[in-house]
Amino acid sequence: MVIVFFLFGLVIGSFLNVCITRIPEDVSIILPGSRCPKCGTAIKVYDNVPVFAWIWLGGKCRACGTPISVMYPLVELATGLLFAAAFLEYGVAQATVKWLFFTCLIIVLTITDLRMRLLPDLVTWPGFAVGLMFSWFVPPNEGLSGALGWRFFHQHLQRHLAGLLDGILGAAFGSFLLWGLAAGYKLVRKREGMGMGDVKMMAMVGAFMGWRGTFWTILLGSLLGSAIGLSVVVALYLAGWQRKLAERGSRRGLGTVNALRWTIASQYQLPLGTFLGIGALAVVYLDPAIGSGWPAIGGIFR
Repeated sequence: MVIVFFLFGLVIGSFLNVCITRIPEDVSIILPGSRCPKCGTAIKVYDNVPVFAWIWLGGKCRACGTPISVMYPLVELATGLLFAAAFLEYGVAQATVKWLFFTCLIIVLTITDLRMRLLPDLVTWPGFAVGLMFSWFVPPNEGLSGALGWRFFHQHLQRHLAGLLDGILGAAFGSFLLWGLAAGYKLVRKREGMGMGDVKMMAMVGAFMGWRGTFWTILLGSLLGSAIGLSVVVALYLAGWQRKLAERGSRRGLGTVNALRWTIASQYQLPLGTFLGIGALAVVYLDPAIGSGWPAIGGIFR
């Protein structure tokens, strides 16, 4: 079954590549079929096998020799591995279907944001609706709505209704928290720190995960983004990125070359949505493993 889920994930990963490349361009994900973006030659079935086709083609189009991005096999492989992990974590159950849908949405958003600094509404809004639907059938492991129902109505809410309410609370918590952070950043720094796409993405994440999973997603994503962001800034500075621009600014009396280089490097923007997506997947796939392997640590997440 692990192999079946892995192979199924490879196939779905191939379709996710289509979504990643076509949705931002407002092109149908159904028609036309897969083809080389340069020469327009339709890709044969045997050249469209996930991962392996890229290997035996040497990463190039068979017709014109144009290089094929390594993104394609990596997305397919990652999707296959995550599908196998979903089976190992949740077995064959409704929860597995829920998290497989969630995984597909997050992969599309994560890679699209990394490539184009864009989180398409065509993914986030339908994902939000699907997340609430799944919260009805597979409620988040929250208990918040149950506590609220008992507090205000002195009775326990029906399971499906409680799950839907947990999804709504998670969406509200994630979106408003990120919106507040963005507004505060703009107020202090006088410039945009994140786009509304990140806010919509967290509404979708919250609809699936509830408020607790959303909180951990934001925390892990922010920590990861901060660590990698600082590393990238330091690497750009040490590599002499935009040195000529800094030298021109220094000649105009704007500051020393090194100070200007650091200022320019620190302005480099990384896609927050990508790190939030990684954080969300970490919560979905690592939380059950941590909880079963190290109950004391797992209790922190819960």
